[in-house]
Amino acid sequence: MKRLIATLTVITICIGASAQRSEQLPFGDFNSWVTRNIKESRVIGGEVKQVYAVGPTKTIDGDEPYTNQGGSPWASSNVMAKVMGITKTSNAVYPDDRAPGNKCAKLCTQMESCKAIGLINIDVMVAGTLFLGQMFEPIKSTSDPYSKMEMGIPFAKRPKALCYDYKLIVPAGAGMVYSSGFGKKKTYKGTDKAEVFIILQRRWEDEDGNLYAKRVGTGRELLGKSTNGWVSGHKLTVNYGDITGKPFYKPYMGLISGENSYYARNSKGKMVPVQEVGWDEATATPTHLIVMFSSGSGKPYTGTPGMTLWVDNVAMAY
Repeated sequence: MKRLIATLTVITICIGASAQRSEQLPFGDFNSWVTRNIKESRVIGGEVKQVYAVGPTKTIDGDEPYTNQGGSPWASSNVMAKVMGITKTSNAVYPDDRAPGNKCAKLCTQMESCKAIGLINIDVMVAGTLFLGQMFEPIKSTSDPYSKMEMGIPFAKRPKALCYDYKLIVPAGAGMVYSSGFGKKKTYKGTDKAEVFIILQRRWEDEDGNLYAKRVGTGRELLGKSTNGWVSGHKLTVNYGDITGKPFYKPYMGLISGENSYYARNSKGKMVPVQEVGWDEATATPTHLIVMFSSGSGKPYTGTPGMTLWVDNVAMAY
């Protein structure tokens, strides 16, 4: 009987292990990064700034527009902009050492300054954001920010959860600051929250090139408390089908449409919004995957200065 119990235990463990099979996303260990050395325009100081991207280890000198390198599916809020002939960079996502020889991603909420005597003197609050997709450089204006980034990658699997390691620091008493670069800064009570989500969509295109989607799977969470070091193997469950009647449902988990729609390139090569028009069947197969990590979850240009989210080992559990 004891041998039988032992055998059944081993079988159970093996079945459980196979049920929890995971696949790391490409470059999801964040051990390799592209370093871009970009010289900003002389009128705003002319300094060489480092702008980082998740990809194969390499260095790029100069202000050439960036495209994803080495098959990396990751993009971020780190960008180069050229507005009215002025080159400016922004970097709020950094490589960081989790341990000797082991890197991770560090996402920061910080004030981005742009100062030029007699011309410009602005401060903009930015949150570090890392997502699957790509950013289109150079950024030439602040209008329609989603139209400058393609959110999501082709994907046809049905994971049970998004797995990742994370660490979070929420500065005590820092409050929330709104600063868009135009008008006075505003300070609010309370603190922002970091955000993580995984969205599975089934997309299609009509004859006019418009993109639509139904929501296949959803996992979305807000992180608002500092952690005691790293939280390893954290799992964000993917819930399939219409979740609006579920006890865990929150409004921020809802469909994304209207002016909040993310963009993607249609078959004609044009960037258009992806309009989520409903919830798909719980058994549906997705066509696209969206994953995003951010050190903020509030309105644009609003955040808690110093809030920092570290992320590592991003994988899908099946």
